[in-house]
This record gives sequence, C-alpha cells and structure tokens, in this order.
Amino acid sequence: MGIEASAPTLRGRHVELVPLAAAHAPELLAAATSDRSSYGFTEVPGDAAHMDRYIANLLTKAADGTDVPFAQRHLHDGRLVGCTRFLEIRRWRGRPEPDEVEIGGTWLAADVQRTAVNTEAKLLLLGHAFGVWRVDRVAIATDSRNERSRQAIERLGARFEGILRHHRPSLVAGEAGRPRDTALFAITDDDWPAVEQGLLSRLARPG
Repeated sequence: MGIEASAPTLRGRHVELVPLAAAHAPELLAAATSDRSSYGFTEVPGDAAHMDRYIANLLTKAADGTDVPFAQRHLHDGRLVGCTRFLEIRRWRGRPEPDEVEIGGTWLAADVQRTAVNTEAKLLLLGHAFGVWRVDRVAIATDSRNERSRQAIERLGARFEGILRHHRPSLVAGEAGRPRDTALFAITDDDWPAVEQGLLSRLARPG
C-alpha cells in the first residue's frame, strides 16, 4: 500500500479535505443536486446510484495507488460540499513520494463556488504537494471549452502550457465515447512561493 492509500486530512479555516469514504454519498448527493447548472464539463453524480458508483470507482483508484480523493467539508456549517483529488501521480526520482501530480476532479455545491472554499482547498492541496511531498510540478487540466474553469485556474497562478488534442474522454452530456481537447496548466516548485503568497493574499481579503 502506497502513500495514496492513506490520504491525509487537510484542514484550513474555511474548508477541510477529508479522505473520501462510501458513507459520504448521501451528503455529497445533496450538495450535487441543489443546483446543477455549472456542471456541464464535469462528472457530478445526480442520483444515488451514480454517486455510489462514482465513489466506489475513486476508492478503487485510491487502493490501486493512482488517485488520492477527498470530500470537501465547509467548516462554517459542517456540510460536505464537493470533491477533489490528486491524480496522474508520477515518480522518477526513486522515492516513495510523488515527483509530479495533477489536481482535478473538482466540483463544489453551487452556493460555495467562487468563495474562499475553493481558494483554500487549492492552497491546502498545493501546500501538501509542494511542502510535504516536495513535488517538482502540479498540473491542472480542464476541457478546453470550459472558459469558466480556465479563468479560475489562471487566477490561482497556474501557467497555461497548451492544448492537448483528443486527450481525455469528454464528460459533456451527449458526448459519451468522444475525446475532448484538454487545456493544460501547471505550477512548478519554482512558481510555488509566488503562487502561495497570491493565494494567501486572496484569502486575507474581506468578503
């Protein structure tokens, strides 16, 4: 069992990232079904059976050492409000910790989107990747057509690296089996100090 099989709990002031568990399904379903208008490019289960499959799939990936999935808990009221994870874990230096990871599979309930929850969740994930695992690079990817997601990734301080054509399966309704083009962004260990300060400054602003 690698480090991915025992995910840490990452806690901030606004959000706590807890290792995903099957028992989270009912709360996550409530978060996912309050308003689904922003989920056009993302897999966000909309019924109980889909949520059970979704969580089971992520737990299998965690056990296989390919992903580290989290549920996101809003600390202001204790609700589970979404999911996020580390994926595409790569090693090349011969150590147990990853040398490169991707942050992805992120979704949030509509009422906490564009709030401190997402900013702090990214800060916690990036801080763990660079500060604990000492990775060289964190990638963040999205469907190239998802302008809202691309703008949010750029606001984090990640640098756009290009479009990977026919890179992953599309998650858009009606496009099952079709590939999508991926917009790829990244933050390196050289970038991290400035990115960290930028995220801390955003969290310190009132409102």
